Amino acid sequence: MLKQRIITALILAPLVIAGIFLLPFPAFVIALAAITMIGFWEWTQFVDAKSRMAAMMVPAITLCLSLAAIPSDVTALSVLAESHHTMLLVGGIWWLIASTLAITYPSSAKLWVKAPSLKYLFGLLTLIPFFWGILMLRAVHYAENPYHGAKLVLLVCCLVWAADSGAYFSGKRFGKHKMAPAVSPNKTIEGLIGGAALALLVTWGGAALMDIPFTSLGGLFVIAIITVIASVLGDLVESMFKRASGIKDSGNILPGHGGILDRIDSLTAALPVFALLYLWLL
Repeated sequence: MLKQRIITALILAPLVIAGIFLLPFPAFVIALAAITMIGFWEWTQFVDAKSRMAAMMVPAITLCLSLAAIPSDVTALSVLAESHHTMLLVGGIWWLIASTLAITYPSSAKLWVKAPSLKYLFGLLTLIPFFWGILMLRAVHYAENPYHGAKLVLLVCCLVWAADSGAYFSGKRFGKHKMAPAVSPNKTIEGLIGGAALALLVTWGGAALMDIPFTSLGGLFVIAIITVIASVLGDLVESMFKRASGIKDSGNILPGHGGILDRIDSLTAALPVFALLYLWLL
């Protein structure tokens, strides 16, 4: 299993980086929409739908409506409108709510576990802001430098990967205090602290190396810390829905890793939260 995970990661990581940097913006939108729809397909397992194909109609229509209602060309995304800010704000509010649900699970499950419509809504709130958050970051200063936004997206990915790695090793070495034992027994407060410390270093070094400006060093640290916390909670939220549905992995599309949602769970929270802070609030 470990060998399979490593081989898949070695193949997948270069493909992801190549897609972020090399795809023309319209092709990037299409590729990201495809990934989002695969994520929705995996999410249909959580909603107790009689037909998964029929269940896909709601997210497909919602994504198309969002593309029709919100400017998605690179020029418009470079100068964010009120609709873009609203989408980022919706994503930020959702992750505050979702984090509360995960931390208080299983008590919180009484509110939604037998409500398929709520689980539909949770899927939309998880994946639609994720889609738009990436597009907005990718479009930053696109006219002046087509790769600037790509570096921003990569920075967030590196931040999340560093947080995951730091949390794993520090949690294994020092972990004593469980963060949300009913959802993910292996996650600890010590792991979160270790992951945050490594993510801060990676974000600071990555921003300097890739020449990504922040308002200040303090602003960089605030954005990095909040994004790390969001990424960890994003992982917990998906684990919560899988546990409530009796599912181990969201899919099997990635050998050794599970499904798309299993790989992007942290990013679904980290990317819109980072975009909200970096592009608007800070």
